Amino acid sequence: MIESTPIGRACQDGFHPSNSVQPPHRADGVPARAVISDHFDGYEYTMPPKNNPLKLNPLQLRTLTLLQEFAGDPEVGRALPESGEVEIDGVPHPHGDHFHVGHSVVMARDASGLHNESVWKALDRKGLIRSTFPNRIVLTREGLAYDTGLREAILHRSSH
Repeated sequence: MIESTPIGRACQDGFHPSNSVQPPHRADGVPARAVISDHFDGYEYTMPPKNNPLKLNPLQLRTLTLLQEFAGDPEVGRALPESGEVEIDGVPHPHGDHFHVGHSVVMARDASGLHNESVWKALDRKGLIRSTFPNRIVLTREGLAYDTGLREAILHRSSH
């Protein structure tokens, strides 16, 4: 006889006992879909790296992406060789619906966090920048290295 699970209560391994197909199990009885390993051998799998380990919100991610781009622009970023950090000085202001960062064009809507004190404080708390709003931003080594995944989405290359 097949046991039923009360409605609203999920099974521990995510499968309902009345299903005809049960999950594969390792020899120790752990469902294979719950296994985390460093290799792939049939049922076991490797967890992908977390894309946003600091759980930055979309506005913080866009702002950090722009700060990283500013860091590489000699007109805006100044390297601090003793610490490996970059000071950002003179954030450009939009003209119309966009502004320029190096050889890229950025839509003004993607840059709203550059002048938002809450965004600066959040990035500072997470160790990605050091700031004194609205005067100074220093992008830390952690901030320089953080992969936001947004570079291609908000930085548009243009000859304009």
